[in-house]
Amino acid sequence: MKVKAVLKSLLLAYFLTGAFLLFLAFLLFRFDLGEGPVAAGITAVYVLSCLAGGFAAGRMVRRNKYLWGLLVGLCYFLLLTAVSFGVGKSWDFSAQHLITTFLLCLGGGALGGMLS
Repeated sequence: MKVKAVLKSLLLAYFLTGAFLLFLAFLLFRFDLGEGPVAAGITAVYVLSCLAGGFAAGRMVRRNKYLWGLLVGLCYFLLLTAVSFGVGKSWDFSAQHLITTFLLCLGGGALGGMLS
């Protein structure tokens, strides 16, 4: 049951990521945004998606909600990193970027779990 809840929450998080990134691409196309707003938008997408996934996991599991939200954030980060590495075929991340993204994903998932 708990694994199913995490998988459903991850599916929700990645669906929201796709929707938010499409919206961000539309804004970029329509308003010709610079690099700064786009980077901030991508960071917001990570946090909001993990928050929603952690919230959903906390609602489904109902015990130790923040831990399940944390697990969703961790799985989100691991899958995001694996896909980024798989598409790019090289490691183009700085350590600071990787650690920041890791903490944002974990924090968003845990916060979502706490708020559920």
